[in-house]
Amino acid sequence: MFLIDEKITVRRLEVLLAFLEAGTISRAADQLGTSAVSVHRALKSLEEGLRCPLFLQEGRNLVPQDSARELAEAAKETIRTLQQGIDAAREAGGYSSDQLRIGSMYSLTIRLVPRLLVELKIHKPLLQIDLVLDSNEKLLQKLRSGHIDAALIELPQAQPDLELLPIFDDELMFAAPLGWHGAQGSVVDLARCSKERFVSLSDDFATGRDMQRMMAKAGFEPEIVMRTGDIFSLMSLISGGVGCSLLPARAKEVFSDKIQWLSLEWPYRHSQRIGLVCMKSRERSPNVLSVLRACRIVRNQLEKEGHKPV
Repeated sequence: MFLIDEKITVRRLEVLLAFLEAGTISRAADQLGTSAVSVHRALKSLEEGLRCPLFLQEGRNLVPQDSARELAEAAKETIRTLQQGIDAAREAGGYSSDQLRIGSMYSLTIRLVPRLLVELKIHKPLLQIDLVLDSNEKLLQKLRSGHIDAALIELPQAQPDLELLPIFDDELMFAAPLGWHGAQGSVVDLARCSKERFVSLSDDFATGRDMQRMMAKAGFEPEIVMRTGDIFSLMSLISGGVGCSLLPARAKEVFSDKIQWLSLEWPYRHSQRIGLVCMKSRERSPNVLSVLRACRIVRNQLEKEGHKPV
């Protein structure tokens, strides 16, 4: 088995990288918060451990040779790999970072996200939380690629790599401009709306996909005059008279006085199951466990307030 000389340490490799970046021993020492003597000694120890010169002495200056640059490239990769291993070991041992990245659909910032963040801060006040807003599909992609730790979305079908926690069910409603006269009372027969103009979210949003499926069930392909990338812009288009749409009832709190909110007749009713998604490979991470716990608390609160239990 090949053994690396004990004089070649991670700390000395870090000194080498700092010296090559800074250009002089004194600047490297300032960057590392140590003395110039310590930097010089570390570089000389690397040469002794390698049994190969890394620098030429020109007066009081050390001039890096190709051997130093080659070692530096290997040192960068070694330190990066080691840091990844340290992070993985800390997480496996229950000591993950103090940063949490949560993804969410835009519409869930109306009620669910603020409650969840409050619960998290109560139990983990030092936790730094980043909120990432996007569509259902893009949030799932970011979850699987490791860019976020968990996502609040319309739950997909069960999949082997995902842990799903339902929180509440939310009904889709017919949203129309004020003054629209296509309803019979407070209920809309979707099949009779084939001549209406519609505005919609794009298909990578859960509500956009659900709308397309419901229109197909009603037997027509809608005339969509405009698509948008967030639900708040969509509601502005509806209130401005551009067209009708199907929206989740949770959005009613924002535009209750600017849009007609109408229930759909039974054959066309649809509820979105909203919940938290995380990777099964990370469900024992302390931060993810904290999110799951907070979601269960918020779910109980919503049930007490009359939301559909799941």
